[in-house]
Amino acid sequence: MKLESFENVLSSINRNRSRQFHLLLGNGFSMAYDPKIFSYNALHNFVAKIENEDLLTILRIIETRNFEIIMQYLDNFSRLVSEFGEYPELKERIGAASENLKKSLLDAVNKLHPEHVFQIPEDKSRACSEFLEIFLKSNGGIFSTNYDLLLYWILMRNKTVEHCDGFGRELENQGEFASKEEQVWSELTWGKNKENQNVFYLHGALPFFDGGISVVKEQYNSRNYLMKNIGNRMNNGEYPIFVTAGNGEQKLNHIKHNEYLAFCYDSLCNIEGSLVSYGFSFGSYDEHIIDAINKAAKPGKKSPNRLLSIYVGVYSKSDIDRIEQIKNKFKCKLHIWDAKTIDVWKK
Repeated sequence: MKLESFENVLSSINRNRSRQFHLLLGNGFSMAYDPKIFSYNALHNFVAKIENEDLLTILRIIETRNFEIIMQYLDNFSRLVSEFGEYPELKERIGAASENLKKSLLDAVNKLHPEHVFQIPEDKSRACSEFLEIFLKSNGGIFSTNYDLLLYWILMRNKTVEHCDGFGRELENQGEFASKEEQVWSELTWGKNKENQNVFYLHGALPFFDGGISVVKEQYNSRNYLMKNIGNRMNNGEYPIFVTAGNGEQKLNHIKHNEYLAFCYDSLCNIEGSLVSYGFSFGSYDEHIIDAINKAAKPGKKSPNRLLSIYVGVYSKSDIDRIEQIKNKFKCKLHIWDAKTIDVWKK
């Protein structure tokens, strides 16, 4: 396949002014900002310092720093133990280790994450915002599989045009005669603005918590930065909505059991026009994302209201080889472009 540049992607956007161009972000988006914080190595090194004998044994024996692979091993081993049926204590230890690993991952992201938005230099923030605006101005959506706050912070800090994550407030004493000062507003809850939503966190994100009846979004206040408030919730035993299952099927099962995640995934399944990926590897545990893309492509139909093409950003020769191997899985026109030809964070 011909390796294109981001200039080629821009040319396509400029030639097709009436077409929506959507953006799919993966961990490479965050790693491009700072690999010392957002790489698997950084997370692994943090988790490896936790004093949990079972977890440390697992990390030592399963020689990978990809946590999706580790979780897949644990899930498979747990099923094997269940089939033999004679080791309930072992199955319980495996389940506890898996849950401990998931919580440790969230703790790692929380501890390693920049404390607040203004730790991101202004020039980097603005450069990233300009990149995101390319897609929002085409009436496209932004879909992210990342858990961190970088995307949220950039959108909020730069007043990026017409972005909406679907959250809003409800007036709780509606119908009562109350002055503006006496009005009582709810937490930021998802659903009020979902008709206008164009930013979707496919695997959840640090500020989103399951409130039982609704999904709520944590926010900063006059006392604490956002990360501090998220940390306080986690210290109280609450954990963000966070898809950490192993393979694509397990991830999709998790997604379907949460109203917010299911809506985001269904939105990806129904995009039209073109999709551009940046920092997303389309690895062996991303089958559910490829399935969503193919649903949007509506193979065998000539309807204009479908996904026509995808532009996959690649960083290395191994990335190119990976896309070459799976290119037949995509049911729309496929392009690959060199992700190094766009300086998203103004290095």
